[in-house]
Amino acid sequence: MNKERRDRLRDAAIEVLAESGGRGLTHRAVDAVAEVPPGTAKNYFPTRDTLLRAVAERCVEQYREVPREAPTDRESLEAMLRALLANVAGPGRPRLLAYLELQTEAARKPWLAEILDAIAAADFAGFEHAQRAAGLPVTAPRAATVTLALHAAIPHLLAGGPDTLAATELDDLDRFVRNLLDTVYPRDRP
Repeated sequence: MNKERRDRLRDAAIEVLAESGGRGLTHRAVDAVAEVPPGTAKNYFPTRDTLLRAVAERCVEQYREVPREAPTDRESLEAMLRALLANVAGPGRPRLLAYLELQTEAARKPWLAEILDAIAAADFAGFEHAQRAAGLPVTAPRAATVTLALHAAIPHLLAGGPDTLAATELDDLDRFVRNLLDTVYPRDRP
């Protein structure tokens, strides 16, 4: 099968999930967004589960393509985390909306949860590594707390409710990241 067309269909499926949610993910909708002849998506991904698998695998691929430079100090870690959160409401929005839709499906489909687990597992390892590279006094619980806080911020950034953003300080990403790190890694003690 044509890899370029397959990727085009998977990218279109991400758009469909982001725009229409899990219920809107149909072969017909993917064909329309990909601008391919009717039946093309079904030809590549015969069932809804094969389509879900393909979209999940594409999300994992796209996650791995996000450039990540190891921070060298606390300030560069803050900048990195802020940029990642800003990406949620910007160019990464469709992928993250699709990912959240896939996670909802994964609650009922263990095989899908297994695919998506690669992203969360990589986040825990990657963010712990970044915190160490920044020279912070990392422990596994501290690193996990930072990662979980970042994960918890994502749905709120996607929803964009102004009262929630203000209450959580997500309306000022610099302040949110700084306060998160100051809470987990106070500057006045190790």
